[in-house]
Amino acid sequence: MSSAVKEKVAEVQIVVRTVADVSQMEETMQYRLYHQRFLGLAGFIVLNIVSGWPRPWFGSIANQASSELGYTLDRINWLGNIMTCTCMPVVLAIPAVATRFGLRRTCFIGAGSMVVASWIRYAGTIRSLSSNQSYALVIFGQLFSAISQPVFLVLAPKYSETWFDLRGRTAATMAIAIANPVGGAIAQLVSSRFSSVRQSIFGLAIVSTVIAPFVLLIGDAPPTPPTYSGSNKSPSLLVLLRAMLGKETTPESHMEPRERIDFAVLLLIFGTLVASSNAFALLSGQIMAPQGYSDHDAGLMGATLLLCGIAAAVVTAPLFDRVFTSHLASTMKILIPIIAGGWFSLIWAVRPHNTAALFGIMAAIGASSLTLLPVALELGCEVTRNAQGSSALLWFIVNLFEITFVQAQGALRAGIDGNPPLNMRRALIFNGAFVVAVSLSVFVIRGKQVRKELDERMQRNSRQTEVPLQPVLRTDTIIENPEKIISV
Repeated sequence: MSSAVKEKVAEVQIVVRTVADVSQMEETMQYRLYHQRFLGLAGFIVLNIVSGWPRPWFGSIANQASSELGYTLDRINWLGNIMTCTCMPVVLAIPAVATRFGLRRTCFIGAGSMVVASWIRYAGTIRSLSSNQSYALVIFGQLFSAISQPVFLVLAPKYSETWFDLRGRTAATMAIAIANPVGGAIAQLVSSRFSSVRQSIFGLAIVSTVIAPFVLLIGDAPPTPPTYSGSNKSPSLLVLLRAMLGKETTPESHMEPRERIDFAVLLLIFGTLVASSNAFALLSGQIMAPQGYSDHDAGLMGATLLLCGIAAAVVTAPLFDRVFTSHLASTMKILIPIIAGGWFSLIWAVRPHNTAALFGIMAAIGASSLTLLPVALELGCEVTRNAQGSSALLWFIVNLFEITFVQAQGALRAGIDGNPPLNMRRALIFNGAFVVAVSLSVFVIRGKQVRKELDERMQRNSRQTEVPLQPVLRTDTIIENPEKIISV
């Protein structure tokens, strides 16, 4: 037998053994759900809520902060902008940090940064400091907040994938993802309730310190995964970037041209819609005040956007797990035009004595946007098969767009000779037109849910059990029939 023939025979034998190994794995794989997943979910939710406070905290009290602390409005805008700028490199680093140190330790870094940020920010309100010295400390505190907030945002889809099965994954992602805007809504309501800006920042520090220990509820991974995708480590961000560029990668990370187009469009849409909401939260007081609305009214409008969205997301997320499990892309094509219409209508709606219409528009935008938030995050995981990497890129583009939106809209503010003075009508035109233009690209998305199809195929050939709540989840737990379990 020639050497060439021997090589061919060897290749055939390898393929046969590989197919046999895969078939055997499908037959023997076992999945488990642990009640501890709900404790970690609670920890993620609470920490995400509070870590979402610092960015919009000054939005509804911008004019009061300018008067008491001596900051200009542009300087106050930069209290949010500096977080946005810092978040961009941080979100790209989180997947590598989580891979190296684990999900739990990475969350400890986020919680610690949140506490440090709060007290540095409060130190900046000491009355003996000059305006410049005060501003330097407050903005330095915002830098630390920019480390804590992205941790709980980026790791949300990975936690859901690691601990939840197909019947709870989207709902878990929803619960964690909307917790951050919930924090934004609470921040806009609470920050303006204090008698002074100094007391407001002190209250933020107290709450952040009290909430930080919730990080102890978060675990790295269960002894036995809930799904096939939950048993695999997410590829690195570099691997995902290579796959998006069509470069050679591992077979499981390879993206078809249609998947690359889908993810690129998803990045553009997600970045635009979330950035427009965040920019409005930061600028709400400056948009509404020239039209005769108080800081409290502006805070209520921003909170209405977020709270109506929370209610809608709570109702719809379980449906995506159990009813509309294969219709993530179709959902986007229905909701995004509604969101675009809402932002576009603000061009005419923001005028004096139009409170009812403004609250109605905020409710419509919020209900559609927050319903869409977990859908977009999960669809990113589906088309890339990389929960950490896709989430990091989605939140990176949000921060990139947000800094652009805030700076552009701030520059479009009318002068003191405007009618009314300092109105932001041109900013609303920019925001509405940009959102409408980008939203049209949603009809290009196909959105094939590859990860879900693979999980379903593997789960049909497996058994799944529920493990009751344990006091401590040990890494040295004795497991029956370990040869039948695929560990993370």
